[in-house]
Amino acid sequence: QVQLVESGGGLVQAGGSLRLSCAGSGRTFRSYAMGWFRRAPGKEREFVAAISWNGGRKSYADSVKGRFTISRDNAKNTVYLQMNSLKPEDTAVYYCAADPNASITAHEYEYSYWGQGTQVFVSS
Repeated sequence: QVQLVESGGGLVQAGGSLRLSCAGSGRTFRSYAMGWFRRAPGKEREFVAAISWNGGRKSYADSVKGRFTISRDNAKNTVYLQMNSLKPEDTAVYYCAADPNASITAHEYEYSYWGQGTQVFVSS
């Protein structure tokens, strides 16, 4: 069982930056692949980024490539999402998720554990 808690969301102007954190509990956290997803108002939840258990492989949605960076610190049981050059269309609730299969994937159904989400609002 893994519990995930996101933090770091808030209000930022377009062009600004935020760093989201996802703190995980449980000794098996470091063996899981991790992902970030987001749900914008009135839209379906979508994939943002994923990282393998040791950070050696990463994957990004085309909409965030070159602007967002996913990373992890297994010693701290934490995954990060550094978001730069933010746009109003990045406004959403951001969720982190854990995949016990340890393979990075953009598919929601592969992830077994989810956090409650953190709100990001980007003003124009």
